Amino acid sequence: MIASLLFTAFLALLFLGVPIGAALGLAGAACIALANLDAPWFGLLAVPQNFYAGLGKYPLLAVPMFVLVGSIFDRSGVAARLVNFAVAIVGRGPGMLPVVAIAVAMFLGGISGSGPANAAAVGAVMIAAMKRAGYPPAYSASIVGAAAATDILIPPSVAFIVYSVLVPGASVPALFAAGMVPGVLAGLALMVPAVWLARKHKMGLLEAELPRPPFWRSLRQTLWGLAAPVLILGGMRAGWFTPTEAAVVAVFYGLFVGMVIHRTIRVRDLFEILRESGELSAVLLVVISLAGIFAFSLSTLGVIDPVTNAIVHSGLGEYGMLTLLIVLLVTVGMFLDGVSIFLIFVPLLLPIMRHYGWDPVWFGVVLTLKVALGQFTPPLAVNLMVSSRIAGIPMEATVRWVGWLLVSMALVMVLVIAFPQLALWLPNTLGY
Repeated sequence: MIASLLFTAFLALLFLGVPIGAALGLAGAACIALANLDAPWFGLLAVPQNFYAGLGKYPLLAVPMFVLVGSIFDRSGVAARLVNFAVAIVGRGPGMLPVVAIAVAMFLGGISGSGPANAAAVGAVMIAAMKRAGYPPAYSASIVGAAAATDILIPPSVAFIVYSVLVPGASVPALFAAGMVPGVLAGLALMVPAVWLARKHKMGLLEAELPRPPFWRSLRQTLWGLAAPVLILGGMRAGWFTPTEAAVVAVFYGLFVGMVIHRTIRVRDLFEILRESGELSAVLLVVISLAGIFAFSLSTLGVIDPVTNAIVHSGLGEYGMLTLLIVLLVTVGMFLDGVSIFLIFVPLLLPIMRHYGWDPVWFGVVLTLKVALGQFTPPLAVNLMVSSRIAGIPMEATVRWVGWLLVSMALVMVLVIAFPQLALWLPNTLGY
C-alpha cells in the first residue's frame, strides 16, 4: 500500500504543479515516515542523509561547470562563426541551411551538454537566417529542436554524467565515447529528411541568392571554437585531466575565447553569466538530491523487486521489453528532461538490465536515444518549446514537419539496439 502511495503522491504533486524535484522529495519523505509509524521522526533522519548522499558524488562536480561552459560559449559568438564556416563548406542552395543548423547543433553538443540550451543558441542564429532564405518558421523550429536533441548524445553530456553516478560499471569516459558514433549517426539521419522536405516543398529558394562566406576567412574566425571539443575530449583521452577537470578547463578556455579573442564578453557580463548558470545548476543539483530520497524509498519499501519480477515474467521477452521501454521513455521524454527521467527510472530499470545481461554502457546510450526522441516529440517537447518560442509560432505548427525527423532518429535507435557495437566499438577501442 505504501509503495502504491509513493507513485500516487508523486503523480498527484506533479499534476498540482509542484516542481519535479519537490514532488520527488515530498513523496519519498512522506512514505519513509509512513513506513516508520512507530518512530516517524527517527525514520525521517534518512531524508537529510539521502539528500546529501544524492549530491555528494565526485562526477556531479562536472554538472555546474558544463552548464557554465554552455552559457559562456552561447555569449562568445562561437555559434554565429560556426554557421558562417559551415555555409562556406556546404555552399548555398535549397536544403543547405537546415544541414548547417544540424551540423552546428551537433558541434555545440561537444561543448555544452544541454538540449534546450543548444536549441536556444542555435535557434537564435539559424531561425532568423532560415527565414531570410525563405524557409517557413515552423519548419525552421522543427529542424533546430530536433538537431538540439543530439546534444545529450554527443559528449560532454550531463545526462551521461548522471547515468554514470546511478549505474555501477558505466564510467563517464566510456559513456562519452559510446555516445559519439550514435550521436553523429543521429545528426546525419536528421539531415536526410531535412533536405528532402526542403526540396520537395520548394523551400529556401532565396538561399541560393545569398552570398557565400569566404572559406579561409571563416575558418580563421572559427578556429578557436573548433578547438574547444578537441581540447575537452582530447585532453580526457590523453589523460591530462578527468571529465570533471575537463569541465573546469573548458570554462577557462571559453572565457579566454570570449574575452580575449572575440571580445564579445566583457567583465560586466560575467555576473549575468554566473547568475544564469548558477540558477540552472542549482535546479539540476537540487532535483538530483531530492531524487536520492525517492530512490531510497524505492529500495527500502521493496518496490523495485516486485516491479522487476512482474516485468521480467510478463512474457514480453528481451525485444518486447525494449519496445515497451521505447514507448514509455519517449512518452515521458515529452514531459521531462533527460536528467529527471534517469533519476526516476534508472533505479527501476537497473535490475531489468542485469536480468537480461545488457551492457550498462550500451543500455545508457539506448536510454539516452529514447530520451532524445522525447525532447522533440509534440505536444510537450522541451527543445521544441524553445525553438518554437524563438520562431514565434505555436508548437502545433511543427507537427507537419517534425514527424519525419522523429522517424529518422528512431531508425538510428533501432540500429543501435540491433547492432550494439555501434555504441561499444569506440569505448572498446579506446580501452574504457
